[in-house]
Amino acid sequence: MKFSEMWLRQWVNPAIDTAALSEQLSMAGLEVDGIEPVAGVFNGVVVGEVVACGPHPDADKLQITRVNIGQPELLDIVCGARNCRQGLKVAVAVVGAVLPGDFVIKKAKLRGQPSNGMLCSFSELGMADDSDGIMELPSDAPVGINIRQYLELDDHTIEVDLTPNRADCLGIKGLAREVGVLNKLSVCQPEIETVAPTITEQKLIKLSAAEACPRYLGRIIKDIDLSKSSPLWLTEKLRRCGVRSIDPVVDVTNYVLLELGHPMHAFDLDELAGDIDVRYAREGEKLVLLDETEIELKSNTLLIADNEKALAMAGIFGGLQSGVTDKTKHIFLESAFFSPLAIAGKARQYGLHTDASHRYERGVDPELQRSAMERATALLLDIVGGKAGPIVEAVAPEYLPKGAEISLSEAKLLRLLGHAIAKPEVTDILTRLGLTVSETDQGWQVIVPGYRFDISISEDLIEEIARVYGYNNIPNVAPQGALSMRKFSEAELSVQRMRDLLADRGYQEAITYSFVDPKVQQVLFPGQQALVLPNPISADMSAMRLNLWPGLLQAVQHNQNRQQSRLRFFEYGLKFIPDAAAEGGVRQVEVIGGVIVGSLSNEHWAMAERPADFYDIKGDVEALLSLTSAATEFSFSSGEHSALHPGQTALISRAGKTVGYLGALHPEAERKLGIKGKAYLFELELAAFGQRAIVEAADLSKYPANRRDLAVVVKSDVRFADITASIKKVGVNQLVDLKLFDVYTGQGVADGYKSLAIALTLQDKTRTLEDKDIQVVVNQVVSVLKDEFDATLRD
Repeated sequence: MKFSEMWLRQWVNPAIDTAALSEQLSMAGLEVDGIEPVAGVFNGVVVGEVVACGPHPDADKLQITRVNIGQPELLDIVCGARNCRQGLKVAVAVVGAVLPGDFVIKKAKLRGQPSNGMLCSFSELGMADDSDGIMELPSDAPVGINIRQYLELDDHTIEVDLTPNRADCLGIKGLAREVGVLNKLSVCQPEIETVAPTITEQKLIKLSAAEACPRYLGRIIKDIDLSKSSPLWLTEKLRRCGVRSIDPVVDVTNYVLLELGHPMHAFDLDELAGDIDVRYAREGEKLVLLDETEIELKSNTLLIADNEKALAMAGIFGGLQSGVTDKTKHIFLESAFFSPLAIAGKARQYGLHTDASHRYERGVDPELQRSAMERATALLLDIVGGKAGPIVEAVAPEYLPKGAEISLSEAKLLRLLGHAIAKPEVTDILTRLGLTVSETDQGWQVIVPGYRFDISISEDLIEEIARVYGYNNIPNVAPQGALSMRKFSEAELSVQRMRDLLADRGYQEAITYSFVDPKVQQVLFPGQQALVLPNPISADMSAMRLNLWPGLLQAVQHNQNRQQSRLRFFEYGLKFIPDAAAEGGVRQVEVIGGVIVGSLSNEHWAMAERPADFYDIKGDVEALLSLTSAATEFSFSSGEHSALHPGQTALISRAGKTVGYLGALHPEAERKLGIKGKAYLFELELAAFGQRAIVEAADLSKYPANRRDLAVVVKSDVRFADITASIKKVGVNQLVDLKLFDVYTGQGVADGYKSLAIALTLQDKTRTLEDKDIQVVVNQVVSVLKDEFDATLRD
């Protein structure tokens, strides 16, 4: 936002120069982007009056003027401006004056006629890029006065880059309030008087979208004269704020926008049919804007309409048909409060951005509408005349924003600032900011005014106190911290240890988004409900993941598309299960999962290449489980999972509770996701790992170990894990190792049976085992296997 320093100082005038004011605003969070003089560097230019003006005898486009500058003699000046005429007050550069660009005015002859000076235009004084004709000054401008003094040109245009939360400073009123607070000065606001209506004509207002527009004011002004021009003081204030003059009605609404920070709009009364309705657009409804662009309105766009048609996009852009033109005689003036959420983003939907939308989507003062209406009415009547009707107001109080009530404690203020500020000073700062403050035993109770949309919690108040107190006034104190040793439990199995193990086994850690493509997730978990985000980043990131596999498989697909065939990924994170009984309706579960695709090992001349299979990934999972020192408590059994291949799916349990799955990706999912080759996956819930047993040192046996091999025939559906558990019950202390080293089916083994070759390693810590001792254990093993599994020794 650009503003005139002189205009600001008419409201509040601190005893500091421009540079100090700029620094003060920047340190308060209103960053100053630039400072520019409002006019070029010149001298010797005064106010003059054209006493006589006639044609040049030898030039069609020149005129000979006689100009009074308050001196005993009139000046003869040759001028080429078409708007030069007798009685006009002008800016006269006398002989010896220096204009911008070090242009010195000298006596001269133009086509044989003497010229003792120059009548200046705005551009020649560095007040505009170009101009049509010489500067026309008000008729009451005192002749002979220095033009810099008369127009107060020792002024600057200051540009501030306001953050979106400081909409309250998008006007001179808000900026002056801020400068007054920073300098402990009172603000001299212009007195806004009520304009008494002189006609009774009015329009009724209907709020069909009261939640989006809870307050709307309208007033009819008749018999205005738009042939009149905006006064120089008005156009100059607009120019110095970066706004060009258009016509008196638009200039006045822009003036109120800059002064009070409140947008307004005027309609041509003769183009309105019936009363005013603030409503949402109907699907397919069209509107031609003031820039003559026709748009098709979306149903979420708030409109100002009459009984027949849309008139304007509320808070954004006016319509061409109802716009004010040079033929307009009667206007309908509006002043409204639109909810920021109703305006935010709507202008960008149509590729628009206006001063009004910039303010409305950030929030304007919900109590300012009547003051803005009275201010604009008074200015219009003074400039273009007319007769004003009564103000008609429609309001839905329940939808108007209410200031937050916040408690702030002295302890919290000290903790966050790290510096103690006296309680009376804090109260004074908050009061000067326009807040309603009452002191309590613990600190302060504060009521925030409606125009401060950015203050809603105690931290916001602390930020305001720090800003006004001055960040530079808060001393630099080195932070202090006490170190304490973190408690370490050797029995606790850290996630980092699991990560290290998988990395050692050739995996790479992946970090994928917690929100995934619902279509991909539906392929893996058909029919299972997921948590859908109300405001997703994009359509393909709109569902919270039910499992780590969607992200891992997309990582596989991404790498395969880049000629990577051997892939081993793992990830640690959360999955999100909808659960009405859980807090927030979602249960968050810590899991670790992985995927392998391609060959078992990298290509090597000394190793035969083979693809990874189910047992390879099962070995990786068993390695993870072995970290718990309770691997025997986990069991693998045949299971079913919608994402995994039937018959190649293992359910992982501990103490009868399912803690994870592993298996081959379902062929249908493999096809739909575009995975090349066989993919194997696993996922484990970290809660299942629990505390691990602490390793205890034990003496190594001094006595030799003995190995005995058994080949037993059992039915094909008998699990080796069950056989292992039975043998360990028999071996107890003397069985130190148990291995399956061969599985055989075929000739010599009946159909439906298999032969398992088992190696038993026996050892005693107290003595050497004799053959008879070993045979006793072997016989017991054979007996148990026969009893429990109907096993027989293979011939």
